Amino acid sequence: MAQGEFEVDLTNCDREPIHELGAIQPLGFLLALSTDWLVRRASSNLEQYLGIAADDALGTHATEYLGDQVTHAIRNRLTMLRGPDAVERLFGLHLPDGRRFDFAVHMTGDTILVEGEPSHEEGASDAASAIRAMMGRLDETTDAAAFYREGARQVRALTGFDRVMVYRFDQDGSGVVVAEAARAGIGSFLDLRYPASDIPQQARKLYLRTPFRIIADVEAAPVPVLPRLDETGAPIDLSLSVLRSVSPIHIEYLRNMGVGASMSISIIVEGRLWGLFACHHYSGGRCPGFERRSIAELFGQMFGLKLESRERKEMSGYEQRARANSDRLLAAVAKDSSLLDNPEWLGSSLRETVPCDGIGIWIDGRLARSGMTPPPDAFPLLVRRLNAMAAGRIYATDHIAGTIPQAAEFDDIAAGLLAIPISRSPRDYVLLFRQERIRTVKWAGDPHKPAILGPNGPRLTPRNSFETWSQEVRGRSEPFLEAEVRVAEMLRASLIEVVLRLSDDAQEERRRFSERQELLIAELNHRVRNILSLIRGLVRQSRNPDGDASEMINLLEGRIESLARAHDQITQDNWSPAPLARLIETEAAAYLAGKAGRLHADGEPVLLHPHAFSTVALVLHELMTNSAKYGALSDNGSISVQWRLDEDGSLLIDWHERGGPAVQPPKRQGFGTTIIQRSIPYDLGGTAEVRYPLTGVEAHFCIPSRHIAFDEAPRSLRPTPAQAVAGSPEEKVLSGVVLLVEDSLIIAMDAEDILAQIGADRVVTAANISTALDEIARDTFQVALLDVNLGEETSLPIADALRAAGVPYIFATGYGEQLKLPDDHAEAGVIQKPYTRASIASALKRLLG
Repeated sequence: MAQGEFEVDLTNCDREPIHELGAIQPLGFLLALSTDWLVRRASSNLEQYLGIAADDALGTHATEYLGDQVTHAIRNRLTMLRGPDAVERLFGLHLPDGRRFDFAVHMTGDTILVEGEPSHEEGASDAASAIRAMMGRLDETTDAAAFYREGARQVRALTGFDRVMVYRFDQDGSGVVVAEAARAGIGSFLDLRYPASDIPQQARKLYLRTPFRIIADVEAAPVPVLPRLDETGAPIDLSLSVLRSVSPIHIEYLRNMGVGASMSISIIVEGRLWGLFACHHYSGGRCPGFERRSIAELFGQMFGLKLESRERKEMSGYEQRARANSDRLLAAVAKDSSLLDNPEWLGSSLRETVPCDGIGIWIDGRLARSGMTPPPDAFPLLVRRLNAMAAGRIYATDHIAGTIPQAAEFDDIAAGLLAIPISRSPRDYVLLFRQERIRTVKWAGDPHKPAILGPNGPRLTPRNSFETWSQEVRGRSEPFLEAEVRVAEMLRASLIEVVLRLSDDAQEERRRFSERQELLIAELNHRVRNILSLIRGLVRQSRNPDGDASEMINLLEGRIESLARAHDQITQDNWSPAPLARLIETEAAAYLAGKAGRLHADGEPVLLHPHAFSTVALVLHELMTNSAKYGALSDNGSISVQWRLDEDGSLLIDWHERGGPAVQPPKRQGFGTTIIQRSIPYDLGGTAEVRYPLTGVEAHFCIPSRHIAFDEAPRSLRPTPAQAVAGSPEEKVLSGVVLLVEDSLIIAMDAEDILAQIGADRVVTAANISTALDEIARDTFQVALLDVNLGEETSLPIADALRAAGVPYIFATGYGEQLKLPDDHAEAGVIQKPYTRASIASALKRLLG
């Protein structure tokens, strides 16, 4: 594992490939082979491993030193290489002298690079099971912070480094520590930010090509490649080499941080370098075995895929909601294009899609504003700059003054800008503004002095101070996200169709956006026109010449709101079927006044298709409204809604009101009564029957099966009040630091989570006796939980040390009643595995009194 390296000129950051190697003799060897297996070059440490002089190895057949079986295995693995940067690995192969080695194999041009290092005796491992368990724990996290934190914990548990950080790159190239898992007593780097210059561009390119790098010991002396050139006079490309060391500048950087060994695992999302797992060790060298490092690298790749999936899911949900808002906006604009000249209306509509604090509309040199915006005399300058810089394209920035210095005069109210051009030629814009967000950034050292000139002329020297340096950031807004920019592009394509009615270039612009518009128009042709026609019918039918205007308005608002609520529910999943139960609860919520017990709703988990959902929503709204005015909800009564499926799959719904005033049939057939009695038969082909006994209104509806879908989730799995109570947090029984001794990584993580849930301030985990005794000498514990069996040893010596220190402890075992403790520990409590929150909490409560 090479730990020193050639001199690097940072003024030439794009220099690739890397053609030098430093290697530490006790750690490994490298062979550069021609494709016919003749040794071309070998590192000078080959003698240590193979018992030959490096110079004698030149021109010698590799099989003599690797052996037939190793050579055969490597040949087979070479056939699996795919892609220019592919590396294959083999573990536990025996050389002719009996020693076991791990190998990494890759191609560079016509040269085969074979790198070997002794196998670590870390016991049998099941990489597939380990990765599956690690992925399972990642899936259990509920938010991004917990996901990052769990990733850091997993890598630290796997590799044993003192500190593991999740380091995320921002758009400006700087990086911030978003999560860490660290040994107690070494401080925290969480939320510290590092300037972009700490990781130069050439290093970032290599992080993409080689997602895993390790520096086992920063104090190790490098060993050069001898000779340095191949038979053609060209240096060997070592960009993908496992044994290649790193820049001496980076070694100096790590020394300045007090780091003795480091490791990095790239986190790659959608082909870009999202960030790193950065691992530091402070007490000398640290080199996990090759197989364990390979598992860590695979975990990094899987972590990146999981992260990509989470980000896509989150962005997809946002974009679906934004599309629904956009549909409503376009429906209104399509009917009345003058709304584009109304900044208050347009601003309120756009804020639901892209959050902003102010909006400016610039069309044909005319300005309309709403909310927090720059002064009017600043807009001509903004528009001229946009025309020159990003004509015809979406432009987003969180720092307008960085592009237009004059904008510093108003950056307290408008620091960020998202510009949406709505005409083909540079002329018209919808401008969304975000106000300044003042925040304090914690840097790891002064970011304005990342490097100084060294003693060797232009060669740079890394900074040596990492003390926390706080900076107040002003003049910047909350950045616009990539998803928000994509939604803005969708809005632009939609709005431009309306605006171009006044433009001579409408035909050309429509051609450019025809594919997007076809999708939007296909939805609008059905949804918007039907909705607008329905609302127009509601307006006409709600008119009552004999009633007052306010009552008519209230009726109309209620009916439209009911439709809007139904529309929101069926568009949450892209215009798909929605649950009947949720519709009933939503409609009833406005009338129950916090008394949920007045509604009794029960039935099978069925879904209604969108058309039927809207119709049933109107019917239920009228029933609820009538009940609130004249029926059970106007008094102290209750409503029962029951539904079931008959043998044909049709949905039967029964409505019963009880406990209200005496009911009389209506004297005239109003619009509400018409909706209740005729909507389902007319629109859905079903039946409706309404009765008016004195005890309360009763109604029966039948909806044909073609309008029904089914909720696949079993009813027993749906959340219930009882389940919610069962899942509530247990009583806190701990308040201090807990020592957990457990030799299984996955079991230890589960127990650690349980202990934290029942009140532990911190959980210190140890897998063996020596580590546990070190922790007891170093820290003070409230209580300890000891797994009796630790592989080839038991935790009894740990219990002796705890008793001497006056720390209470309990044992855990998977042997059931067969466990027999020695007399001096016979009084200790014992809990049975698997761990549960109830069992641990109960045992600790008894132990601590």
